[in-house]
Amino acid sequence: MWSVRTIPAFSDNYLWLLAGGGGRAAAVDPGDAEPVIEALRAGGLELSAILITHHHADHIGGVERLLQLFPDALVCGPADQRIGGVTRVVGEGDRVHLDFLPAEFEVFEVPGHTRTHIAYYAEGAGGVGRLFCGDTIFACGCGRLFEGTPVQMCASLTKLRKLPDTTEIYCAHEYTLDNIAFAKWVEPDNEALLRREQEALAMREAGRPTVPSRMATERETNPFLRFDQPQVIEAARRRRAGLTGDAEIFGEIRRWKDTEFD
Repeated sequence: MWSVRTIPAFSDNYLWLLAGGGGRAAAVDPGDAEPVIEALRAGGLELSAILITHHHADHIGGVERLLQLFPDALVCGPADQRIGGVTRVVGEGDRVHLDFLPAEFEVFEVPGHTRTHIAYYAEGAGGVGRLFCGDTIFACGCGRLFEGTPVQMCASLTKLRKLPDTTEIYCAHEYTLDNIAFAKWVEPDNEALLRREQEALAMREAGRPTVPSRMATERETNPFLRFDQPQVIEAARRRRAGLTGDAEIFGEIRRWKDTEFD
């Protein structure tokens, strides 16, 4: 058995602390060391591993400080010279076994947000999978294409959306309400999306995070995973006639959000 603890950071980031047996833990994308250190102390935990999804500062900024305190921690990350401290480079199909959780994470290469972005997936308690996807999938959204192309990101999202409905998605930001506001422009008649908005509003009003979400929910409401659905295709073609193929539809929806909503 192992648990996931939410660590808020900066203005809207979530860092994730994976706590297992024997007082040991792993941190995912520790952009800021101090809240991780506080959470470790509060839980009486020792940091044994760090999992990194991509090179952006709000995901790796705390790694150096954490390694000063826990120099023997395993640090997994993609092949990217912009990420320091990595002791094990991992890519598509690799598996990371953390015996103290216990868990084995399958690594997916998911370029798009950055060219070397990866995600980690593991089975959790009761067979429920847990996906740590950095900035690839957000609750009702996806990351901007800073380094990748629509073709790459569309392929990455296609890969991840094949995971089971029950998969819990641990993304790195609290963007849900803003993402839903955009999604309603794409699919104003999506009843599942309208229900999700009310649920997310209630969660935020109660001071609760809206993540993790579940893959089934994303497939029902996230326009960036619904690029092959008739309503989303129609919305994209209203903006640009003649679009064909999943990547072109996805790319137009992403451009729409980038230019008018972000």
